[in-house]
Amino acid sequence: MAVLSVTLCIIFITLGLWHFYWAIGGSLGRNAAISEINGRPAFTPKALATALIGTALLFSAGLVGASSRLFVSHVPGDILVRFCYALAIILFLRAVGDFRLVGFFKRVRGSSFARLDTLLYSPLCFALSVGVFLVGRGYDF
Repeated sequence: MAVLSVTLCIIFITLGLWHFYWAIGGSLGRNAAISEINGRPAFTPKALATALIGTALLFSAGLVGASSRLFVSHVPGDILVRFCYALAIILFLRAVGDFRLVGFFKRVRGSSFARLDTLLYSPLCFALSVGVFLVGRGYDF
């Protein structure tokens, strides 16, 4: 069984659905998901932008599923591999961060978001990056 691919798909689907929950007005966990500057949210995400992130996460699950042949896809394998590499790079860059508010090298610390970003969000992005890269290379465990 393709444990890595299934695990990645479950994570991407869960995160995607969580973003849709926020997009339709859900509030559970929302405050800890937005970076802060001086105790105030750095930005206020719009519902459409949040739904687009949710959609991208669901597409990521589809990409991993298609790349690992969990389901039939009519997209050529070399295209899927390139998209896996692109997604892996995007996730890696998110883990590294912007050197200010998000990522391993952020300067703004001390908020709920910053703590969760250090302990959960950035490591998860890094792990997802490695996992998607491995799926793109054809490895599955």
